[in-house]
Amino acid sequence: MLKELIEDYLFELSTIYGRSENTIMSYRRDLLILQRYLNEHEIGFKDLTVQELNSFIAEISVDHSRATQARLLSSIRGFYNFLFQNEIIASNILSHYDSMKVPLRLPKALSTDQVSALINSIAGNSEIDLRDAAVIEILYGTGMRISELVNLSMNDLLLEDQLISVTGKGNKQRLVPVGRYAYQSLVSWLGPDGRMKILGKSKRSRDSLEAVFVNMRGNRLSRQGAWLILKGRASRVGLGDKLSPHVLRHSCATHMLDNGADIRVVQELLGHVSIATTQIYTKVSSERIRSVYFSAHPRAIEN
Repeated sequence: MLKELIEDYLFELSTIYGRSENTIMSYRRDLLILQRYLNEHEIGFKDLTVQELNSFIAEISVDHSRATQARLLSSIRGFYNFLFQNEIIASNILSHYDSMKVPLRLPKALSTDQVSALINSIAGNSEIDLRDAAVIEILYGTGMRISELVNLSMNDLLLEDQLISVTGKGNKQRLVPVGRYAYQSLVSWLGPDGRMKILGKSKRSRDSLEAVFVNMRGNRLSRQGAWLILKGRASRVGLGDKLSPHVLRHSCATHMLDNGADIRVVQELLGHVSIATTQIYTKVSSERIRSVYFSAHPRAIEN
């Protein structure tokens, strides 16, 4: 699992943040050093402690220069921040590490106008347009994780009730409602001009026939494939450096709280085990309220 997560992280650095090939190679080497250390000491990446991190640093200091050590730690810091931001780990131990504290970054939500611009930019009726529109509408409309979206199967859709059964972390299932726009987009994609048109071109595997979202070859859409869809669509409206699958999840939660949703409802919608995770978004909304207040009220000039 760790190897796959490292590749997901490197893929995000390459496609979303535009890191060079040489940078990606360096990060991969660094993280493989960490992976070997964890394997040799039988430590799960989620169980890494500050004490074990100190031991790792002491071990690499024997064969690596101070500059290399600093780069290694920077690579690990970025990777663990990625794991934390994507809710793969519950807390980031590096945020408590004296020599390299990582501040908690508030999720950067899109504005409602930016979300509308993104969705409205998909105006065609081709299979690709119908799929891409449905992917974005569902991610923003339900707040589900991208891994949850690509793992959806047809029997997870309860279209008559406008619900989707989502399997989250730990195989925990939850029912999420599907709003009007997301519902209409999903139905269009599932129709004869979208998914069915792609699957009808040749014989398909059982998994392909069960998958809600497929690529143009008719195979189940991968997580990386979904990332590329978002990256391409975002670039067309000037959001290429601001959008990732998780940003749509952040935006869903933030916009709901901005409009008065109960935090417990948002917690259930997103599949957060702890209310503390959901409370991060209340800080985002508070910051937005503060910003709007001081920019809009005539007698609220900020000191």
